[in-house]
Amino acid sequence: MTRPIESTTGIPVVTASTAEVVAGPWPCYSNCRHLPERERWEIYAMAKASRGALEDRGVVMAEAYRDFIARITRELNL
Repeated sequence: MTRPIESTTGIPVVTASTAEVVAGPWPCYSNCRHLPERERWEIYAMAKASRGALEDRGVVMAEAYRDFIARITRELNL
């Protein structure tokens, strides 16, 4: 029998059974294709940071990370 994971910091521990799953829809980045390349790379970085922040809070994404990266690079034409 396994014991539940305990937090030593007082922050709730998120397990697969308690995680919130976000199915979307996620923002479409294709409306930013007209921007200069440098700005599109900044939007790419912000999108990754936003997803990372949600995952750090325990949110589980329905879209796999590699699919997310493939989609935003395609939509931003990077």
